Amino acid sequence: MARMTRAQREWRPGQPKKQRSIKVMFTSMVLSLEALVAFFATLAIFGHHFNDPTWVKVVIWVLGLALASALLVVPAFLKKPWGYHLGYGLQVALILVGFALPSMFFVGVAFAVAYWYGVTRGARLDAENAVRAKEQEEWEKANPA
Repeated sequence: MARMTRAQREWRPGQPKKQRSIKVMFTSMVLSLEALVAFFATLAIFGHHFNDPTWVKVVIWVLGLALASALLVVPAFLKKPWGYHLGYGLQVALILVGFALPSMFFVGVAFAVAYWYGVTRGARLDAENAVRAKEQEEWEKANPA
């Protein structure tokens, strides 16, 4: 049998499910998709510089894979307040890739807008869900089954 996680070990019947943050889910999705875009942009930039010296190609791969890896790691830190600032920093980095591949200016700005929307709209939906959960809890206390 597979090893159970701490949440699985601590679960008891009738225990309410912890609400997941929509803000974290939205922004994690955007950052994960950006990691794919960063990887494919690295391939495209490498193709443009195929006949350049080896050190140029190594720099392209190191920077591209570092950006893609950072975009995959940052969602783990989105539960901390500074995680969103780190995400915005990566948005700037993706836009700056446009200096090596001009079409990335458009793609980077589009993803930055999507990230901003995920942060703002996700926070608004989380606040609405918190109010709804509080009202539901009050109703359940007033109307026991």
